[in-house]
Amino acid sequence: MRSSKSRGRFLALCVAPAVILYFLFMILPTLNVFRMSLFERGAYSPTETFVGMANFKALMNDTKFITAMQNTILLIVTVTIITFFFAIVFAAILTREKIRGQNFFRIVFYIPNILSVVVIAGIFSAIYKPENGMLNSILSFFKGETVMVLWKDQPMVIVSVIIAMVWQAIGYYMVMYMASMSAVPESLYESAGLDGAGRLTQFFQLTLPLIWTNIRTTLTFFIISTINMAFLFVKAMVAKGMTDVGLSFMYAQKDAGLYGYSMAAGVVIFLFSFLLSALVNLVTKREVLEM
Repeated sequence: MRSSKSRGRFLALCVAPAVILYFLFMILPTLNVFRMSLFERGAYSPTETFVGMANFKALMNDTKFITAMQNTILLIVTVTIITFFFAIVFAAILTREKIRGQNFFRIVFYIPNILSVVVIAGIFSAIYKPENGMLNSILSFFKGETVMVLWKDQPMVIVSVIIAMVWQAIGYYMVMYMASMSAVPESLYESAGLDGAGRLTQFFQLTLPLIWTNIRTTLTFFIISTINMAFLFVKAMVAKGMTDVGLSFMYAQKDAGLYGYSMAAGVVIFLFSFLLSALVNLVTKREVLEM
């Protein structure tokens, strides 16, 4: 009994610093955001005026905020579908097919993930450059005349951000799926092959079900991180005022001195991400298959 109590105290002491830090730097600031969303405060004024739900009512009628959230949803849906499709396909090819230099391809695909958003924004800004950027140069070569597509202006700006975000994310998730697929016993594929199952059938009937838990986890993580990454890419790549996502709208209100309004936008984005993650977990829930 004493040994059990001593062990419990030791574990509590080990966990306590992390719990305290998490409470101080995560829980308290989050609760303060909810509190501040019910007040209005100027940029340089220490006084706060309680306004209740007025900030949220104003948000629901703010066309700029609605457009920013629509852009956020568009990026989440589009980037998620494209990224996970190519990540799973590339992972399956590099895992199941006998291709020379698999480790080389892993490194090449993973490199974009270790680059900062600022570096990636610089790379794609050079690619999108209207006068002599690589993309317009390729289009001009095939069309036989000079092409001057303004990739970072309306209406192409969202497409440009999507391409950059997909390029940055594919390698990370491809490597994760390769690790999961490598753990699937080869004997299962051999048995399926003897039963007449082709490559596609094996992929859909064996590979996907057996790595489904990993897919669910990464999908939830990716959706939450996309909300933040969309803000970073828009901030680094796109000219101010050209387009907004949820978080860039929130920061713009803060810069304008509307602290309470900005916090209200943050609360809506937080609840949106939480509910979206819960919905994805519910929709993708299925029985776990054992290997």
